[in-house]
Amino acid sequence: MPLVKTADIVVPGRGVAAFNVITVEHAEAVVAGAEEAGAPVICQISENAVRFHHGRLAPIAAATAAVAEASSVPVALHLDHVTDLDLLRQAADHGFGSVMYDGARHDYARNVAHTAEAASWAHSHGLWLEAELGEVGGKDGAHAPGVRTDPDEAVSFVAATGVDALAVAVGSSHAMTDRTAALDHALIRRLRDAVPVPLVLHGSSGVPDDELRQAVREGMVKINIGTALNIAFTGAVRDALPGQVDPRKYLAPARTAMAEVVSHLLKVVAG
Repeated sequence: MPLVKTADIVVPGRGVAAFNVITVEHAEAVVAGAEEAGAPVICQISENAVRFHHGRLAPIAAATAAVAEASSVPVALHLDHVTDLDLLRQAADHGFGSVMYDGARHDYARNVAHTAEAASWAHSHGLWLEAELGEVGGKDGAHAPGVRTDPDEAVSFVAATGVDALAVAVGSSHAMTDRTAALDHALIRRLRDAVPVPLVLHGSSGVPDDELRQAVREGMVKINIGTALNIAFTGAVRDALPGQVDPRKYLAPARTAMAEVVSHLLKVVAG
């Protein structure tokens, strides 16, 4: 099936999961899990993953796109957490339907200016642009109310930038290895009612299933998941590695373990 546009599967009122791709095995696992769940999915490649691949986007993007195009379910390709505008501008040449420009570390005025520039470029090339407002940081501090997204500021930000989706800080954190995050559901509802574009939840690996289901019911649309796959991958490799020299002997169970996580979480997000 040809790649689909991110905008075609990120639709208010229903949840869709986006999974981080680091290796070809990640891409294969995401697609296999989506096929098992019978659900559309987003494969997303982050700026950090591009850096891991020696700063070259084309090889991992081409591999992920090829895996996606062999899928029996709709798959979109998303370039995630981009801070480098030069990298962002490569997205149109490599099959991406969307980009997340990350200006959240800037002050508000600079975040608006840079995000508006990114959105203008993306729209001129047929791409959908996601941005972030608030601080979805590491585990320490991201649960503090002071770093969460303010609904009034979010409305102004979307109007000033023209973004197509907004990642908001509502209590989740990137890179959590335990599923103990408690989301601010009242804030999610306020953001849903105020913001005219789909809401995105980053750091979803640390959010328990019931919290994810409730978040989708209350207005979250795109649910980003990365660390959960890496936990499954690494655990399976540890179990399979002793005595092995052929990487296929431990990468195959790692891929299977990730696919099982993908399938489960797609079903959770779908309600």
